[in-house]
Amino acid sequence: MAACLCFLGAELLQPRPSPFLGKKDRYVSKCPSGTLRSSSCSFVVRALFWGQKKTVDHYEMHFSLGSYSLSGSAPEGNLPSEIKPKKIFISVVPSIFEVSPKDWDACAVDVSGPEKLNPFLTHAFLSSLEESGCAVKEKGWVPCHIIAKDEDENIVGVVPLYLKSHSYGEFVFDHSWADAYYQYGAKYYPKLQCCVPFTPVTGHRILVRENWYKDQVFFMLVSAMKDLTSKLQVSSLHMTFSTENEWHQMKEAGFLQRIGMQYHWQNRNYMNFDEFLMDLKQNKRKNIRQERKKISAQNLTMKRLHGDEIKARHWDSFYKFYRNTTDNKWGRAFLTNEFFHNIGSKMGDQVLLVVAEDGDELIAGALNLIGGDTLYGRLWGCQPDAYYPSLHFEACYYQAIEAAIELKLKRVEAGAQGEHKMQRGYMPVMTYSCHYILDAGFGKAIGEFLVRETDQMKLVMKLLHDSGPFKEGIQVGGRLVSTFRAQSPKPIKSFIFSFQRSDVSIAWVGGSKNMEDKRPDLSVVKSSFLKNYQRLTLLDEKWSKGWFCKEARPLVQGK
Repeated sequence: MAACLCFLGAELLQPRPSPFLGKKDRYVSKCPSGTLRSSSCSFVVRALFWGQKKTVDHYEMHFSLGSYSLSGSAPEGNLPSEIKPKKIFISVVPSIFEVSPKDWDACAVDVSGPEKLNPFLTHAFLSSLEESGCAVKEKGWVPCHIIAKDEDENIVGVVPLYLKSHSYGEFVFDHSWADAYYQYGAKYYPKLQCCVPFTPVTGHRILVRENWYKDQVFFMLVSAMKDLTSKLQVSSLHMTFSTENEWHQMKEAGFLQRIGMQYHWQNRNYMNFDEFLMDLKQNKRKNIRQERKKISAQNLTMKRLHGDEIKARHWDSFYKFYRNTTDNKWGRAFLTNEFFHNIGSKMGDQVLLVVAEDGDELIAGALNLIGGDTLYGRLWGCQPDAYYPSLHFEACYYQAIEAAIELKLKRVEAGAQGEHKMQRGYMPVMTYSCHYILDAGFGKAIGEFLVRETDQMKLVMKLLHDSGPFKEGIQVGGRLVSTFRAQSPKPIKSFIFSFQRSDVSIAWVGGSKNMEDKRPDLSVVKSSFLKNYQRLTLLDEKWSKGWFCKEARPLVQGK
């Protein structure tokens, strides 16, 4: 969707100030020859008509963005092949198929390391979007990926980039910015978008090979992106769901900073789902158990399918489920049936499809991708006109948690939105985006807006953390949910812990000299408990599996 403008000529009407920008005269002073409007302009926007416009204006997306010289020299001990480069050549290509999967994925792996690989940044995923007609010019996504090569034509960096005629499929909302542009007679679309289309997943956006000059290549690519923004004369360049480190680096390059919020589940080295439940408050734990019981009560069977276990019929059914969700939730079906078949064949065991069966019939499914240390929950759907209580929670959240524990992954990212995820163990985390606004006036206005928005977002996140579902003292995502303090004013001498395994419960007293008013590290206590109790009872290592700390009560001096 893009806006078509209706102008009334020969009118000297002053534009209505945008509630987003505030007073017009504060920033806006350019006339028709510039990018903004003023009251002296003879044409003024009187109406906006929103209709289908799937393509952007024609742009040639196969050209050079120039060369850059490397400074410094390689550290001692580097291979000759790593010492040679003196220049980096940067260009734009109109399709990811211009780059081999080997070269693209080498950049994606190097930038994060294989242990943290983000599957959405792989050639397989991004090419599936283009190949299946999802992220293409006809849908308002013109691929214009940036490629950096050395003097020997080796690819040393890539950036997934798109020229867009709308703001759909991004999950970082800038519609009010577009509205402000149009109210002043300026053009917001097309714009450049550095992202993974239709995917609100945090990850690197500037992918560079591991070498001694990688930091230089990073900022060369940033400079090239800004040059492309000016060359195409588009309004802006947006990098969404970047890493925190990139977010800070882009600020140095003149980008505005924006934060958002998602809900992620953190794996605290749980052995099983019940051990996770024991970290929750009693009422939350009870609610989850009741929700899970409803699945068996409805005679539903849950299955987690990997790789070759996912057949064509599963993808056909899942596409129907996906369309049912988009059609009923006022959403848009950005993805095609072909796309799902493509990722199934290209990505193999990186794909996890959770399905629900009623007898022999598939009734619902949830799509996940498996990364180096993260399970990414993406899409969900069920049969039209079907209602199965708690099935959505089971398929999307509880099955994902069980899979992450089984695969020893650090977290589950459950996608955008949804405060209801908190009650099921998914806590708020910050997301990051960066924005380069070509017009200085609008850039200043948007920057001031983002300062206010950031303050509000941080306050909301703090309030949500303080009202989370976890017990006092539980560490989630590096943050103490609530400080643990003894009821007695006397200093704490030690703690009594209740360890449980199946139907066996054992009390264990432990502590340290400097434990006053501090919550003990349960992982350390658990290790000590298992080590000492095994030594005392002469039990084998198998005995040590499945234990969790059910309770920790302070023992104060004098008791």
